[in-house]
Amino acid sequence: MAGTTVKRVTAADVARSLGLSRATVGFVLNDTPGQTIPEATRERVLAEAKRLGYRANSAAQALASGRSRIILLVLPDWPLEYSMRSHLDELSLALDEAGYSLVTMTPHPGGQARPLWETLRPDVVLGMTPFDARRLEEIRASGVQHVIPPTPAGAASSADELGFTEGPRLQVEHLLERGRARLAFASSPDPRIADLVAQRRRLTVETLRNRPHAALRAEDAVSVSNATAKVSEWLAAGVDGVVAYNDDIAALVLGAALRAGVRVPEDLAIVGHDDTPLAQLLVPSLSSVRIDSAGLGRYLADLALSAARASAPPTIGPETDAHLVVRETS
Repeated sequence: MAGTTVKRVTAADVARSLGLSRATVGFVLNDTPGQTIPEATRERVLAEAKRLGYRANSAAQALASGRSRIILLVLPDWPLEYSMRSHLDELSLALDEAGYSLVTMTPHPGGQARPLWETLRPDVVLGMTPFDARRLEEIRASGVQHVIPPTPAGAASSADELGFTEGPRLQVEHLLERGRARLAFASSPDPRIADLVAQRRRLTVETLRNRPHAALRAEDAVSVSNATAKVSEWLAAGVDGVVAYNDDIAALVLGAALRAGVRVPEDLAIVGHDDTPLAQLLVPSLSSVRIDSAGLGRYLADLALSAARASAPPTIGPETDAHLVVRETS
């Protein structure tokens, strides 16, 4: 027996059921701006649409209202680490609660895929980092009305603007308080995050400035293949504390130290960054810097929604306070 085709419920069906005009029902279902529909009528339309099983035709709805209810987030070509996943989860949830969908894309150097801002017609294109002038012009030329940030990348880093600069200072000051004076900066070898690594290394050096009894004795990219050798070099140079770029790098240093019989934290104290679940699971557990990544997600949602709805942007910056979580490695 051939399958039967279920007829899609349309706005006309809802209008016919209620005895209202198709225009009135369309205004309600499309949330058309500028229309003064009585609240009682709006509630009747929405209740009947739900009862009949009406599902909006998103393409037609976007055409009618001029809004797709899609927020496109353009991610930099970075690894999707724990802190990034945390604020993406919060951003997606906040937008969903407001009736918007989050779509992400990551442009890659030399990539051939057609940009999603051309195919999705998003209400807002949001960048995790500022767009360069050429990319900004491409997005606007595609017809997108709202782009955040609205200006090309400048001298200030996005991390500075979002308040993520406290982590290295907390790492260094904690190690100094623990009596460690000869530090190493353990960085990531991933070339995609070279700018972020350089920024945290710079902040580490700045925090050590004017500390006559402390110094940065070593700075190296640490990987699975060289962690043991680097830890040995650091210990030979008198290093007694490690500022790690993130918890993954800190875990590599910790593992290499323990395998070499080094006492942690007695001989070598280690502090990570991002306070991932891994930090609590390691033995000994890892001291780390925790940043409210979820606060960044909520802030980005507020920025996007204010642009999509033509309302005032948030007046308070993201809640990205950093604090140190002290555990067994320091």
